[in-house]
Amino acid sequence: MAYVASRRFMSLHVASCRFMSLHVASLQKQVSVMSMNLSAKLDELQRGDRHLETTVALCEIRTQLQELTKSVESCQSEVSEVKRDMVAIKHELDTVQQVKEEIEELREYVDRLEEHTHRRKLRLLEQVCSLNYLPCCGLTFFLTYSIFSAVLGMLQFGYNTGVINAPEKNIENFMKDVYKDRYGEDISEEFIQQLYSVAVSIFAIGGMLGGFSGAWVANRFGRKGGLLLNNVLGISGACLMGFTKVSHSYEMLFLGRFIIGVNCGLNTSLVPMYISEIAPLNLRGGLGTVNQLAVTIGLLLSQVLGIEQILGTNDGWPILLGLAICPAILQLILLPICPESPRYLLITKQWEEEARRALRRLRASSTVDEDIEEMRAEERAQQSESHISTMELICSPTLRPPLIIGIVMQLSQQFSGINAVLYYSTSLFMSSGLTEESAKFSTIGIGAIMLLMTLVSIPLMDRTGRRTLHLYGLGGMFIFSIFITISFLIKEFFGYVQEMIDWMSYLSVVSTLGFVVFFSVGPGSIPWMITAELFSQGPRPSAMAIAVLVNWMANFVVGIGFPSMKAELENYTFLPFSVCLAIFWIFTYKKVPETKNKTFEEICALFRHGNGSDYGSTYRQSDSTADIEIQHRTEAGDERPKEQ
Repeated sequence: MAYVASRRFMSLHVASCRFMSLHVASLQKQVSVMSMNLSAKLDELQRGDRHLETTVALCEIRTQLQELTKSVESCQSEVSEVKRDMVAIKHELDTVQQVKEEIEELREYVDRLEEHTHRRKLRLLEQVCSLNYLPCCGLTFFLTYSIFSAVLGMLQFGYNTGVINAPEKNIENFMKDVYKDRYGEDISEEFIQQLYSVAVSIFAIGGMLGGFSGAWVANRFGRKGGLLLNNVLGISGACLMGFTKVSHSYEMLFLGRFIIGVNCGLNTSLVPMYISEIAPLNLRGGLGTVNQLAVTIGLLLSQVLGIEQILGTNDGWPILLGLAICPAILQLILLPICPESPRYLLITKQWEEEARRALRRLRASSTVDEDIEEMRAEERAQQSESHISTMELICSPTLRPPLIIGIVMQLSQQFSGINAVLYYSTSLFMSSGLTEESAKFSTIGIGAIMLLMTLVSIPLMDRTGRRTLHLYGLGGMFIFSIFITISFLIKEFFGYVQEMIDWMSYLSVVSTLGFVVFFSVGPGSIPWMITAELFSQGPRPSAMAIAVLVNWMANFVVGIGFPSMKAELENYTFLPFSVCLAIFWIFTYKKVPETKNKTFEEICALFRHGNGSDYGSTYRQSDSTADIEIQHRTEAGDERPKEQ
């Protein structure tokens, strides 16, 4: 194409040159003829005597000079036009040359991508053929140790999310006693519910602050350094909550919940970022699920310790809250041995030797060139986007589509209704007809189911894919949220029949457990993982900060608003969550891409070439890297003629 255009422009150039040559030759001939005529007239004047003939001859000479002047001016104008044409032709030739260079660059990029894909397919094939030997899969002892040390932060998050649930009545009784001692009168039930809602939701306010600070902390202190410093907040918050009853102040409980919320907000930003950057490509999905696994372990641990037989008593609940100090201290002991993120060392700090040393420890191999090359490829692709601020991320047309996807994925986790279950499951079960003791044990069942299903989802993450599991999770949650509403309605209409009450109580518990099962399959872990995978090194910290801020804001809205919504809607409490789940399912089906077994560079390239298209449809049509390369070539072929 560029060759044909070049031939066409050269033909125009030759034609213009010939046209100018003909005009110059014609002008030269005209000047010669007029010179001869002038010479003849002058000779005639020298021979003649009459004045009249002299005047006529001079007039003729003047007329011919005017004609000659007009011819010269016309020739100059035509020469100027030819010069302008020559300049335009030169610009067009430069454009053609630029197009040729871009085509060559695109060919080189496709060749590099094919070579990289071929190497990666061979590497994955070798790993599949030797699954019985874990180091070949990339899961080495030191990588496992580093991941365990990091996810203690997510265990902290899970523990403090669920710890406030079981001792609800004990905490309310403590608040009543403090209020009566201070003011000499009993507190109203409505006000005590508001105080308890503050104790629940202020955790999310701290999480917003911590989550939004995650980008700055990650870039300023590094992923590992930020996690270490964050444990100071964890220890402080746990101590404040543990000494709440001793100080006889529920304000100390609020402050402790706020500080531990800041700690957990930073953890939800830093831990997924650290794990996604140290994990090998083929294990990134499964290891990313470890985040949710740690959250569910923390939830289950808080629920088990919160039963009345252990710490769910008027004397034991401060100890239950104060045990949040344990993950922070354990991480302070274990994490210093772990390496910093190799991507942070190589791309952000430009310390290649330190990055290679960290990779050799994590991979238990001296051959880390492929990992370094992948990081270098990401660095080359994102050099113009390094150190992207939050406002630059929001204003970037290329980065806006993945940012919107990341935000909606976080909303799909919180507005699914799961936190209504985690924060208020005990009271929900009691309202469905269970005794307080049975409700607490059912809450433990929720934690156990979440833990079990998170373990099941780990191997499915890289086998089935993130997008598919998220669709299954949202669909299942939608169905069981409808069942929860039906169980509440039947209990109301048939409440006079004792057998019906018992049956509906079990239906409510089973529906809630099913709701939690499908949450663990998809929305529990995928939003954290996919947000980190959608962005390269430059915009990733800012994107994670925005995603975490949105997640915690939605967490706060659910935590503070669910008691009021429950009082207003009564048996229809879960219908708004059902509507949100349906909307999120449609968005995921239409817009969310599959990131399974794809490098950061490949994912970012698809958004650059997508131009706002239907990413979900694109990934339904092509789920392999080879298909992506074909799509790149097709798009390049479609767009290039428009540029010419």
